[in-house]
Amino acid sequence: MAIIGIDLGTTNSLAAVWKDGRPVLIPNTLGTYLTPSVVYVDTEKNVWTGAAAKEKRYLDPHQGAASFKRAMGTSQRYRLFHQTFTPQELSALILKQLKADTEAFLGEPVEEAVISVPAYFNDEQRYATREAGALAGLRVERLVNEPSAAALACRMETGEENCEFLVIDFGGGTLDVSVVECFEQIIEIQAVAGDNHLGGDDFDRRIAEHFCEQHNLVFDMLSEQMQTRLLKQCEQCKRTLTTEPAAMLEYPIQGETLGLILTPALLIEICAPLLVRIEQAARKALSDARKDISDIDQIVLVGGSCKMPVVRRFLTQALGKEPFLAGQPDEIVALGAGIYAGIKERKSDIRDVLLTDICPFTLGVAIVNHDDSSNPLMSPLIERNSTLPVSRSGVYFTAGEQQTKIKVEIFQGESRYCHNNLRLGSLEINVPPAPVGQETVVVRFAYDINGILQVDVQNRLGQKVETTIIKEQIRLSPEELEARMQELSALKCPPREQAENLLLMSRGERLYEETLGEDRELVNQLLNWFSQVLRTGGPASIAAAHKTMAERLDWIEQKLTSPL
Repeated sequence: MAIIGIDLGTTNSLAAVWKDGRPVLIPNTLGTYLTPSVVYVDTEKNVWTGAAAKEKRYLDPHQGAASFKRAMGTSQRYRLFHQTFTPQELSALILKQLKADTEAFLGEPVEEAVISVPAYFNDEQRYATREAGALAGLRVERLVNEPSAAALACRMETGEENCEFLVIDFGGGTLDVSVVECFEQIIEIQAVAGDNHLGGDDFDRRIAEHFCEQHNLVFDMLSEQMQTRLLKQCEQCKRTLTTEPAAMLEYPIQGETLGLILTPALLIEICAPLLVRIEQAARKALSDARKDISDIDQIVLVGGSCKMPVVRRFLTQALGKEPFLAGQPDEIVALGAGIYAGIKERKSDIRDVLLTDICPFTLGVAIVNHDDSSNPLMSPLIERNSTLPVSRSGVYFTAGEQQTKIKVEIFQGESRYCHNNLRLGSLEINVPPAPVGQETVVVRFAYDINGILQVDVQNRLGQKVETTIIKEQIRLSPEELEARMQELSALKCPPREQAENLLLMSRGERLYEETLGEDRELVNQLLNWFSQVLRTGGPASIAAAHKTMAERLDWIEQKLTSPL
């Protein structure tokens, strides 16, 4: 039974499998590889995912959710038409679609997946990703860091066996940078850096904020629907700049159409702080790997947001070396996840490849701060960029007179002070009463390739307590997980074959709102005609009408988005 590799992205998600000696992308119902990471619940309580949900959300953002990957591992909730979802439940609905698409493509059931995650995902975010997989009916034993997956795919694409890469993975919502060394069949991740809140979405928002500033508006004061539509216009202009010297942003508000001419120079100016953050992450990864840019054979760009020429131009100037845009940048992580799935399956044509990964954050315990007892310090046990799997131990002493217990609090992060880091959990062990510093415990951390942290604490008498870190307020118990799986399975998800026609109708409804005059009337006529065909036509007539409808809407949208 096949294991699938999944790139669960902030903006789009993809799946791939290892087949006939290479990674193969899985087409969705619409015949494309990119499935928008969007969920929408309509008034009939039908749950839509992917492209159809994205179109619906433009019309009614209150009933749709996107970019929920950024909230993974938190207690945030999304309310969609009287139903409440966690980020991992929304992610599970996307994973269920990818699972169904893969089963339709392969003609066999799929039960296991390797899912890629940002290298800078912490313990809670990684656990939430596994939980999303479980809710979708997938066994997820292995997570792979996105830049590691990208490195796998890049090595296969370039054919380079002995080289050093700087992989910059810049997607819709997250940034990951890795220093990767390839030697024959070994791919070693040497250092990672990144930003879980930096992506193409932030460029869209910055363009929207600048547009508002130019017209005496405040972006945050606009309604959610107005924000969603303005951000869509900004995204379209940003995409236009990948091939054209300028783009016109036009947005109707209060009976007036406001405009802005967007050029690459203006985009660089208004997004300069975002571009600098990309450079800072790249330099941090190089510093942690103890490398200079001259040691790097190739800078590899992956992720859809790397398609922006301003990003490539800025990095060339900032790093002094022209980067290489890998294949289709928004597909490369999924291809790498597919390769990793093949490795996990022990496929004969790929099993000898060895991928080493690293711990992205420092792991440690709290110790007494003698200068401020209310502000404990972090004592690192496993430092960031340690090669996985890794095990480290430390000896700690009692801090109080006649102390009978030692509480070991576990943290993840880089700050010297524990309160700035992520608290993962705690353990408590008994010790014989004694003067200060006379009793000791040995704390051992073991962190594996899947990002699972095992902690054990042993006192001088040989007594031991141990645990796998679990944060109760975020994580579901096995019983809760099973119950939620049943609830998600009971949601009304329309048949996959309906998605293509619903997408076309939703697109037409959006264009009706965006157009005026003759174009609006034409869209109205097309919607009425296509709706009639869907109600009364047979499969052949519906297919023919779909083709005609798509061509007409393409023509109308081209008029709306054509450059200056």
